[in-house]
Amino acid sequence: MTMTDVQTTATISDHDGEQIERANATGLQPVVFIHGLWLLPSSWDRWATLFEEAGYTALTPGWPDDPETASEANANPEVLAHKTVGQIADHYQAAIGRLAKKPALIGHSFGGLVTQIVAGRGLAAVSVAIDPAPFRGVLPLPISQLRSSAPVLRNPANRNRAVPLTFEQFRFAFANAVGEEEAKELYDTYAVPAPGAPLFQAATANLNPWTEAKVDTKSPDRGPLLILSGEKDNTVPWAVAKASYKRQKRNEAVTEIKQMPDRGHALTIDSGWREVADAALAFVQRFA
Repeated sequence: MTMTDVQTTATISDHDGEQIERANATGLQPVVFIHGLWLLPSSWDRWATLFEEAGYTALTPGWPDDPETASEANANPEVLAHKTVGQIADHYQAAIGRLAKKPALIGHSFGGLVTQIVAGRGLAAVSVAIDPAPFRGVLPLPISQLRSSAPVLRNPANRNRAVPLTFEQFRFAFANAVGEEEAKELYDTYAVPAPGAPLFQAATANLNPWTEAKVDTKSPDRGPLLILSGEKDNTVPWAVAKASYKRQKRNEAVTEIKQMPDRGHALTIDSGWREVADAALAFVQRFA
């Protein structure tokens, strides 16, 4: 599928279109933030402010059909269902294709996987993948990762549903490295149902040669890449992040990995977000 094909088949929301127009009007280097499962674009609000203060223009486009708020998403979860990795990657490719400058990409969890997919298509000036979901060729499967994804994978029918997490499930998968009070605040503020399809795609990626959960790690146009990994992440443990790095470091461009001590999967939204954002910003500033 060519860039033109993607642009004509994907639908960009009015909100995202306004962000793109604004970014082009500023003439500044754009930074596109890509959220993961169980979150919305609003999870990047503080990051966007930080990067704008550093002289960039920040965009937080959603996945296809993302509601504006967590309350809307929780009230109408069905709009979040039926989204695949390929559809999401094509959606971001279409948005990026409307930017006047090749952007920096920053993605978390499945957003980190999408970041790597899009960068492999030659559409990123520099990329940061934070606790990225695994792609074809990433083999480790730690017990904690299986437990984190069990709320979706234990029922095959969830492939076609949007699945919420209970607080206890969110606590284990996202907020295991923060206190109980903060975990509840994060859950109430950010947690939304997530489409089941991407988890099933990632779980079967190494069994399916035609999977959409694959990355062109050898692309000469990939650009510099940093992988950030939370030391205590249950959803994407260090072994998974390091395996992704080992695949990516075959690329001729700069490839680096950094572990964030004492951090879980909520590292982009919890009270320690600034440390992670500063690490991402420093890497972006080196190349964009």
